[in-house]
Amino acid sequence: MAGKVAYWFGQIGLQDVDLVEASFRIQKVNGRSFSFVGSEKGKTLTIRDQKQHSVDKDKCTSPSISLATSSPVAWAMFRPLHPKHVYICFLISFAFFIDPSSQHVDDVKKQQMREKVREMFYHAYDNYMTYAFPHDELKPITKSFTDSLSELGNLKLEHLPTDYNGSAVTLVESLSSLAIFGNKTEFEKGVLWLSENLKFDVDVRVNLFECNIRLLGGLISAHLLAIDPTNRLIQGSYDNQLLRLAEDLGKRFLPAFETPTGIPYAWINFKKGVMENETTETSTSGCGSLILEMGALSRLTGDPRFESAALRALRQLWRMRSSLDLLGTTLDVVTGEWLEYSSGIGAGVDSFYEYLMKAYILFGKEDYWRMFRSAYLASQKYFRYGPWYHEANMWSGKPTYWQLTSLQAFWPGLQVLVGDVAAANSSHREFFHAWEKFGVIPERYLLDHQMIHPTERYYPLRPELAESTFYLYQATKDPWYLDVGEAMVKSLNRYTKVAGGFASVRDVTTMQLEDHQHSFFLAETCKYLYLLFDDSFVAKRNYIFTTEGHPLQVMSSWHEKLPESYFSGNWTFSKSGAWESGASAMSMKVCPSIAPNSRLHEQHRESVCHVPDQKIDHKCWSNRDCGVDATTCRQRSCSEVGFCGLWNPL
Repeated sequence: MAGKVAYWFGQIGLQDVDLVEASFRIQKVNGRSFSFVGSEKGKTLTIRDQKQHSVDKDKCTSPSISLATSSPVAWAMFRPLHPKHVYICFLISFAFFIDPSSQHVDDVKKQQMREKVREMFYHAYDNYMTYAFPHDELKPITKSFTDSLSELGNLKLEHLPTDYNGSAVTLVESLSSLAIFGNKTEFEKGVLWLSENLKFDVDVRVNLFECNIRLLGGLISAHLLAIDPTNRLIQGSYDNQLLRLAEDLGKRFLPAFETPTGIPYAWINFKKGVMENETTETSTSGCGSLILEMGALSRLTGDPRFESAALRALRQLWRMRSSLDLLGTTLDVVTGEWLEYSSGIGAGVDSFYEYLMKAYILFGKEDYWRMFRSAYLASQKYFRYGPWYHEANMWSGKPTYWQLTSLQAFWPGLQVLVGDVAAANSSHREFFHAWEKFGVIPERYLLDHQMIHPTERYYPLRPELAESTFYLYQATKDPWYLDVGEAMVKSLNRYTKVAGGFASVRDVTTMQLEDHQHSFFLAETCKYLYLLFDDSFVAKRNYIFTTEGHPLQVMSSWHEKLPESYFSGNWTFSKSGAWESGASAMSMKVCPSIAPNSRLHEQHRESVCHVPDQKIDHKCWSNRDCGVDATTCRQRSCSEVGFCGLWNPL
């Protein structure tokens, strides 16, 4: 097998340093083993197809590095001929350029797999439209339906409605997938039906998080796709019908945020708002993963209430972190107290990390990056154990539960966005090993006991492994990830496909099925597998995907601008006589959040240091509810009578 190696040597800041011959080997790359040998000064590299290659001990005392990985990134350590025996690390990225006929075979294979995924999607979609539409989700075994929106996140199945007939959740979830699959006719047909028939003025209690990521996210994404002229998805007229539906839904979310902490209730009734005696318990992911959809809604409608509510909740949640930069899993929205101290990267917390990073990409606000960076470093320090991630106590950092959960499989995809590809590859391999072992991934696997959790043996067609596989292939172009995708497609068709769609697996040890086809199977699982084999939709475009797999285009107009001191457009102005001079908020000693810009009378400005109080009336329960003063940049505090202000002397 002929191969070519691409390599780069950065400036090392040392003079008169020569590199001796050194070597390392890579095991199991496309099923074969190779060794790379670098000659003096790294001028040439040769490749040998063999089982192993040993280092010349007369010239280099450092042992060779062996990596059992198919990742296209490896670290080689060379020992320079220098009196100080300084070791220098070089990142060597290699790629194999196979002959054209072999490349053609890969292209043909990708086309074949793309069509198999297309068949999967339409088998699921067509059966939903035949047997379940306009209800929420399909029951593929009995070829019937379930109005499951009120059941999502409702483990005890409490307060179920009696006259709710569904919100066509699966259709809403499928719109962005239809766009990616290139089905303009069905996309337009779905948009027209929703604009004429979907109503949210119904007496149904729903989970805020689930409704946000499925319905609000699905509507906003489809709207953005519909108005993008490059897609040409709608041949007739489109008058922002989906956006109006999204705005109506977003307004129904707002009462949930009326809490002392600003953290929303987990449950809301579309028609009645927050129910009497509603539970005050919510999860970190449930209240900390709203900013993408609600932020996008504010940018599209011009109504700042949605983004403001979601951001206020996110900031309050971040204030509640421990000194280790860890957060718990569940909390009380009224008292602001943590209820569950154990935390990790899985259920109850997962999308909190995801949305910090993606919000930074979508909106460009530096605060999101600072929060994410601190949270990510803490997760690597306290959760990571080799390729695995256990849970830990948020206060002490000590491990609590050693377990693999299927929701954790999103993490490698997030790490790719961060640029931590090596760590992503390591964890992804372990998740895929679990998939190979059981045929699919069990919901929870106890690492310390080496057994499946006795009550969580199911696999509900989750997309997280397919998602991470797509991201890793985009980052590396390593064909091994295509093999992973092919194995997943075969497993899904073998174990979960039935005449009426795709059924969830009730028990991965017996492959007994459950009569439920979740909407995210069409929104995410099929979508990510399709994009793995055909990325033409996202090629040369900037999208981020919500935690439900809905694409949102990254637009510069949504990005936060430079701080006020960097350009004059954000200055306030003071006028004296016949002349007008530039003046900053700090020099005028005024609060820009309430002082209008003289040029744009409807636009309000905030100084760099200004952090608003949590509540507009400045009432507070603790110092955490108070922000930073705009004129002095001092932290405001909560008085004994419950109002924020500069009560403490300098």
